[in-house]
Amino acid sequence: MTDTLPHIPRLVLVTGPSGAGRTTAINALEDLGHEVIDNLPLSLLPRLTEGPPLSRPLAIGLGVSNRDFSAGMLLETVDHLAARPDPGVAVVFLDCDESELLRRFAATRRRHPLDTGDGPLPALQRERAMLAPLRARADILIETDSLSPHDLAREIAHWFAPGGTRPMAVSLHSFSYRRGLPRGLDLVFDTRFLRNPHWVPELRALDGRDARVADWVAGDPRYAAFREKLDDLILFLLPAARDEGKAHLAIGIGCTGGQHRSVTVVESLAQALAAAGWPVSKRHRELEGRQSAAKQGLDW
Repeated sequence: MTDTLPHIPRLVLVTGPSGAGRTTAINALEDLGHEVIDNLPLSLLPRLTEGPPLSRPLAIGLGVSNRDFSAGMLLETVDHLAARPDPGVAVVFLDCDESELLRRFAATRRRHPLDTGDGPLPALQRERAMLAPLRARADILIETDSLSPHDLAREIAHWFAPGGTRPMAVSLHSFSYRRGLPRGLDLVFDTRFLRNPHWVPELRALDGRDARVADWVAGDPRYAAFREKLDDLILFLLPAARDEGKAHLAIGIGCTGGQHRSVTVVESLAQALAAAGWPVSKRHRELEGRQSAAKQGLDW
């Protein structure tokens, strides 16, 4: 076992005792771009890996709750896969102190999958005995005793993300306050204090993507200072949100009609964030809604 992997494997098998953090690890791998499957019946694993080439990395969660689970069968499968040039496989074993696992089961009041009525401790001990060969074979061993879910996600990123940093996608949404806030926004900024192109006849039918509208909005004496402070704030918050474990951050920019000012700010802000290296997407709710309604002959 080393502190680094020679390459990012196409197949990651995540296992370990119940309660050690497998779900958190699987979710972290999904955020890193892996296709994930948890609790896959072990007998289906060879069939899955011998199919068409994987289009993106695959992470599979395996444990004693899996149907037909067998540590011996899993080891044979791992050895078989490791002998192939593709897909390339890594076994991640999440371990945890017995007392901490007992505390977690007590806190969640969940039943251990091997509990036959004699309580969680004997079940944990049986599970540890079953998994011991896998622990010895693991490519990556992570002790989760003192790790929070965010800490574990960062540890997974250390192994499976370039540079050890989890990517975080940013989406920017323009909207009209008259139609309410879009769902799922993390941050919201109001641009109704900027001068409104709606009141300029030659600009009214245009939207904030048009250079004439953008120039008009940018001509507001408060625009430059607003954008400077907005960019500084967002660029300050994005790394903090990523480090907290967020995989996606949604930012809303609103104005009265969702056509001019908010659209202009979203377009300009998207360029600034992309230039700073953040994966960013744009949604203009009212423009998209109007376009969709027009295709159906409806009013928006």
